[in-house]
Amino acid sequence: MGAHQPVAFDPAGKFDPAGKTVVVTGAGNGIGAGLAAAMAARGARVVVADLDAEGVTRTVATIVDAGGTAHPAPGDAASQEGVDVLIATAREAYGPIDAWFANAGVDRGRGLEATDADWDLSWNVNVLAHVHAARRLIPEWIERGGGRFVVTASAAGLLTMLGAPAYSVTKHGAVAFAEWLSATYRHRGIVVQAICPQGVQTRMLQQSGPLEELLSHDVALTVEDVAATVEKALDGDDFLILPHPEVAGYYQTRAAQTDRWLAGMNKLQQRLDAAD
Repeated sequence: MGAHQPVAFDPAGKFDPAGKTVVVTGAGNGIGAGLAAAMAARGARVVVADLDAEGVTRTVATIVDAGGTAHPAPGDAASQEGVDVLIATAREAYGPIDAWFANAGVDRGRGLEATDADWDLSWNVNVLAHVHAARRLIPEWIERGGGRFVVTASAAGLLTMLGAPAYSVTKHGAVAFAEWLSATYRHRGIVVQAICPQGVQTRMLQQSGPLEELLSHDVALTVEDVAATVEKALDGDDFLILPHPEVAGYYQTRAAQTDRWLAGMNKLQQRLDAAD
């Protein structure tokens, strides 16, 4: 393990990945792979985590081939035990962790037919994984003077996602927990951000069935587009990272004109019903 220099955390909220140890969960594919590659391109030492071991190998190879630094960490980032192993792996490889990208997520079950197993998995991966990581990371970051916790939530966490109650509810939970972390620890140097995109060209979008067209209404971004938006957001400490800027307007309408917004969402649901 190479020597890890003390980290100078910028009080203005700017995060320069160069020389930092960055963990990205769910990095075997999709947005996570894009974030891992972007951080490595900026000089970070990236720990690539995912249940998909082949995906981990692929992402690490892509980073290394591009001249970056990455370490594979296949495994479960949802349980406390899995998070503990991941943190230990990252520390052994590169030293103390400077930033944690809690990107792993699942979309399971449709409508009221979503099973208890669908809900349990969604809670564990989309919410409790963040809790487990924060428990271990925040105390150390307070001692070191700062750290950055970036949650990949979803526009579903600010609005909703028709047809997918477990996903929508748990992504709301992911945003809510991130908000709580920010409100509780921002004066201690902890920067918390929530990435909330709409449609992104990933396997999750491709497997969303009739929802794919709806989620792509504004535009289905590439993972590189999302990563570029995140990179810009690391120059500050704004809580919401919105790759689709339209989401800000939808979010304002939802808060200020809730019944109008719900009526509009119901019209979209009726269109989905008619398409079945």
